[in-house]
Amino acid sequence: MAPLFSDADPHAPVRAVGVGSHHLSPAFPSRAAYGTAGKLRAWQQGALDRYVEKQPRDFLAVATPGAGKTTFALTLASYLLHNHLVQQITVVAPTEHLKKQWAEAAARIGIKLDPAYSSGPLSKEYHGIVVTYAGVGVNPMLHRNRTEARKTLVVMDEIHHAGDSKSWGEACFEAFEPATRRLSLTGTPFRSDTNPIPFVQYEQDTDGLRKSVADYTYGYGHALADHVVRPVIFLSYSGNMRWRTKSGDELEARLGEPMTKDLIAQAWRTALAPQGEWIPSVLGAADKRLTEVRKAIPDAGGLVIATDQNVARAYAKILREISGEKVTLVLSDETEASQRISDFAAGSSRWMVAVRMVSEGVDVPRLCVGVYATSISTPLFFAQAVGRFVRARKRGETASVFLPTVPTLLGFATEMELQRDHVLDRPKKEGDGLFDEEDRLLAEAERANDGPDGGTDEFSYEAIGSDAVFDRVLYNSMEFGMQAHPGSEEEDDYLGIPGLLEPDQVQMLLQKRQTRQIQRSKGKPAEEADLLELPAEQRPVVTHQELRDLRKELNGLVAAWHHRTNQPHGTIHNELRRQCGGPLTAQATANQLKARIAKVREWAN
Repeated sequence: MAPLFSDADPHAPVRAVGVGSHHLSPAFPSRAAYGTAGKLRAWQQGALDRYVEKQPRDFLAVATPGAGKTTFALTLASYLLHNHLVQQITVVAPTEHLKKQWAEAAARIGIKLDPAYSSGPLSKEYHGIVVTYAGVGVNPMLHRNRTEARKTLVVMDEIHHAGDSKSWGEACFEAFEPATRRLSLTGTPFRSDTNPIPFVQYEQDTDGLRKSVADYTYGYGHALADHVVRPVIFLSYSGNMRWRTKSGDELEARLGEPMTKDLIAQAWRTALAPQGEWIPSVLGAADKRLTEVRKAIPDAGGLVIATDQNVARAYAKILREISGEKVTLVLSDETEASQRISDFAAGSSRWMVAVRMVSEGVDVPRLCVGVYATSISTPLFFAQAVGRFVRARKRGETASVFLPTVPTLLGFATEMELQRDHVLDRPKKEGDGLFDEEDRLLAEAERANDGPDGGTDEFSYEAIGSDAVFDRVLYNSMEFGMQAHPGSEEEDDYLGIPGLLEPDQVQMLLQKRQTRQIQRSKGKPAEEADLLELPAEQRPVVTHQELRDLRKELNGLVAAWHHRTNQPHGTIHNELRRQCGGPLTAQATANQLKARIAKVREWAN
């Protein structure tokens, strides 16, 4: 292995000389952004320079998904090995597939890591091993003994998964406390709970709260400005959802309208049900978008992130019918699934459907179109999922991600550039512990079967029906477009944006398409101009106070009708639901309440 650095001076400036780009993995600079091929990216060089200057025992690098954390880590490992600062390497990864990916990437620059290590002495041909957090948790003393035996560099990939003090966190601390050097990597916001993450430094802020401190940070905003990652176009789809609860009540709601947390979860789950019309419509739109992107990027691929095995199979069947091509199906994190991901990454087929954990760390640079078809609502999972599509290969590539119109997801989409730290000592509040779900999902990813998703509250229900409506486009924290029906000329305008554009060109085209759509709307007859024709900035926002006022008005009218007819209040409400549709008054949307108010007034007149 040709040395990257001088053995004589470990503090010499770090330069990745002597490494031909044709020997590097897809995560290395041969697949870097436009203008950076053949050398380290600026942030990677900067992080290496800082490390060499400080020579720390612990180093935390926070870099957005797709920026090239693997390149940085392995180049640093090579530097430490060649300067005899360490004698062996242990890489800790979240999943089995990432073990293989790390080993393959390391092998391309001459570092041999054993991804199949389980116990006992390691063959002398290897420089180290790759294990999972779950594997460390099973036998931390095995890894402690290895760490104590020789000077060891421990690389902890996606370190936020070591924050569970009762399992992986304690195991990592026990196993790697004696390590000579420790490198922690993460590409996403830290945990929302207050469990400390091993080997991460915390400092008090002005409020007395301890916050995590990174040694080097490279966020999505910086990476986007450097053309290291792709800009993301989010295409949001709304629609009417109908389902039956275990008590027999039939409920109806529209994605995007103000609702309780439970109703949003149930409507969201109904949208994702493969027997409805929402999923086929959105998958059809995504396939159209992929066709447009492949005109400029012939090998562009798409990924649907599904909730569990059953729906993943159903989605794959729907996509086969839509695209007319075979769909790669990844159901678990076993060897066969890992090989399928690798084959898809190396090929040029259109679609892959996967359950959950393919969203984290999996390197498939040709992924350009995604469908977020899972009900997991944590910021960590969302960021990791979107991270699968932002790995730029050349300048001008864009990513497109299709979403249900769920306020939580739309919020995540508009906060892509927000930098977060892990905060300790703060009081517990609603929403804390969301990242515990991530640890559970990761643990399940190590099993042969994928169970049902735990992203929503458990409830017994039956999806009755759903439809889809193109809602809006989110790009660069701005909204564009008006609602339109699937297959319409208005929807096709947004799906047909070219796949190779500069970021300012994307924004300009979106503005032009919105202007054209508004002009078309104005030319339609007045009776056709309803909510579907209003642009995003003109849509009514119904507050909780306004909902309370509508319920109060409806109840007053029902009481008046009771006094006129002597019919029980319950009978009147049931008749209104029968004629107007929708759930109980307490769960009805603003439009449903207005329709019932109008119906009572109609009776009175």
